[in-house]
Amino acid sequence: MTRRFEIGDAVRIDIPDETDPDHDRLHGSRGEITAILEDDAGEVTGDVRDTMLYRVQLEDGTEVDVRWRDLRPP
Repeated sequence: MTRRFEIGDAVRIDIPDETDPDHDRLHGSRGEITAILEDDAGEVTGDVRDTMLYRVQLEDGTEVDVRWRDLRPP
């Protein structure tokens, strides 16, 4: 599977759904991918891209894990 992002890539978190619990906290944040993890979410959703979980270190030093659909180039 081709990854959309790689370790070291600069990214912006984009969560357009204002009802998403992470919207207020993360939408518009910028950071860098520090790790790419895998889990079984792709089996649950039926979308193999959901298997990838991207760990992002935000500009304030906080680390968060997000799916591909919530990441954009900066």
